[in-house]
Amino acid sequence: MDPRTTRLLLILSAFLAGLILCFTVVLIVTGRGPESFASTSAAIGGPFKLTDQNGKAITDRDLKGRPSLVFFGFTHCPEVCPTALFDISEVLSKLGPDASKVNALFITVDPERDTPAVLKDYLASFNPRLVGAGGDAEQLAAVAKAYRVYYKKVPTKDGDYTMDHMAIVYLMDKNGNFVAPFSLKRKPEEGAAELRRYL
Repeated sequence: MDPRTTRLLLILSAFLAGLILCFTVVLIVTGRGPESFASTSAAIGGPFKLTDQNGKAITDRDLKGRPSLVFFGFTHCPEVCPTALFDISEVLSKLGPDASKVNALFITVDPERDTPAVLKDYLASFNPRLVGAGGDAEQLAAVAKAYRVYYKKVPTKDGDYTMDHMAIVYLMDKNGNFVAPFSLKRKPEEGAAELRRYL
C-alpha cells in the first residue's frame, strides 16, 4: 500500500477513535449514557442507625421526605468543622420557614469523645435545625463506608489525638439519593436557593 494512503488511513482512524471517545465522555457527563454507566455513578448513602444528641435513635428513614445536608466531622475539630457548621447554619437561616423542610445532619467521626451530651452542647452554638449523630466505632464505620467518607485517628505529640477526615457536605434528595457535594463557598442566599429546588 502507498505510504501516503497508509498515513491517511492512520490519521482517519485516530480521528474516529477520538470522536468516539469524546462522544462517550459527553454521554457519561450528561447522564445520557447506557444504564451500565448510570449504575457506576457514585453510590453514596444508604441505611444507617445512629444516636442523636438527645440520646434517641436516628436512621436513614428519618431523613426521607426532605432534602438533607450531611456533614461528617468531630467536636474537637479546630477550624474546618465549626466553619462548615456555621456556614450551614447561615444557609438554614436564609431559608426562613422553609428550613423546617430540610434535614441538616452532623455525623461525628470521633466516637470516643463525641457522646450525645457532648454533641448537644457543641451544637448549641449553631442553628437549632442541625442534628448531631454518633454511635460506636462499628456503627460509624458502616455509615462512613456508605457515604464513602475517609477518616482516621491521628495521635498528637502531647499524647492526645485528632481526627483526619473529609470535609464534604453531601446534598441528598427527598429519597435519600446523593445529588452532589453542596458548596459552602458562596453566599448563603445562593445555597438556600439551591436547596429550595429540592423541596
